[in-house]
Amino acid sequence: QVQLVESGGGLVQAGGSLRLSCAASGRTFSGYYMGWFRQPPGKEREFVGCISWSGGSIYYADSVKGRFTISRDNAKKTVYLQMNNLKPEDTAIYYCAADANMGPSGRTKWYEYNYWGQGTQVTVSS
Repeated sequence: QVQLVESGGGLVQAGGSLRLSCAASGRTFSGYYMGWFRQPPGKEREFVGCISWSGGSIYYADSVKGRFTISRDNAKKTVYLQMNNLKPEDTAIYYCAADANMGPSGRTKWYEYNYWGQGTQVTVSS
């Protein structure tokens, strides 16, 4: 199994930046994907981006392209979400997730992931 621990959330003003971290432990497969999702207040959970451990493939939601960057440190089994030019609509609980390799469409769907972090709150003030 995989255990995930998130950190880095907080309060930031519009235009600012935050970096979220997600440290994984336990067994991870070479084909695993690490995904970032977020859930705004009163709304459904949505895809932010994901990265593969094996090949370094990275995918982003259209809403965050050009502003958010995903990276990883294989030695630490940690994935990062660098968030720049934050907007009030980015306010949400941010989750990291992990699961075995999935098809292109499955990578973007929260219900396709079995392992989840506890979530970290990101609040962007106007």
